[in-house]
Amino acid sequence: MTAPTTATRIPGYVAGTWNIDPVHSEVGFSVRHMMVSKVRGRFTTFSGQLVTGEDPVSSSVTAEIDLASINTGQEQRDAHIRSADFFEVEKYPTMTYRSTGVRNEGGEFIVDGELTLKGVTRNVPLTLELNGFGPDPYGGTRAGFTATAEINRRDFGVNFNAALETGGAVVADKVTIHLEIEAVLAA
Repeated sequence: MTAPTTATRIPGYVAGTWNIDPVHSEVGFSVRHMMVSKVRGRFTTFSGQLVTGEDPVSSSVTAEIDLASINTGQEQRDAHIRSADFFEVEKYPTMTYRSTGVRNEGGEFIVDGELTLKGVTRNVPLTLELNGFGPDPYGGTRAGFTATAEINRRDFGVNFNAALETGGAVVADKVTIHLEIEAVLAA
C-alpha cells in the first residue's frame, strides 16, 4: 500500500480551476498609523483564478486588484492613498499577484509569488491556510483559503510619509496583507 498523498490528507480536497468569488472574499491590509494604532482597509474590486493541482504543491494563483477601490472607511484618506503620494492610481490602476510555486513547510503551505505594485515587482510569499472544500446549495463546489503576508511599502515605491514632532512617522513602512478567499469551481 502506498502512503497517502498530501491531497488525500486534506479533507474534501478537489483539484481543478477556481474563480475567486469577490462577494464572499476580502482583500485587506493593516498598517500602523501615528505610531499608536493600526488603520485597516480593503479593496472592494478584485478578481482572480486558482488552480489546485492533483498535488497541492503544483497549484497556482493569479489575481488583479483595482487600486481605486480602496476603502479604509474614510473618503479623504482613501483619496489621498489613490494620489501620487501613495498608489498613483491614474498611472498604475492595478496591483497584481502571480504565484511562482507552492511549498509545504512542516505542514504549512507557502505560496511563493510576485506582487506588482506601481510598476515594481517583488517576491512576496503568502502563508496559506486551507479552510475547506465542499458543495454549495446551488450545485457548485466552493473552497476557502486564508492567506497572510507582510511587505515593506517602500520596496514598491510607496514612499510618502510625514514625521511626527515626537519622533517616528505618520505611516509605518510595514504593511500586513490579509486575504479571505472563497472560490467557486469552474464548470
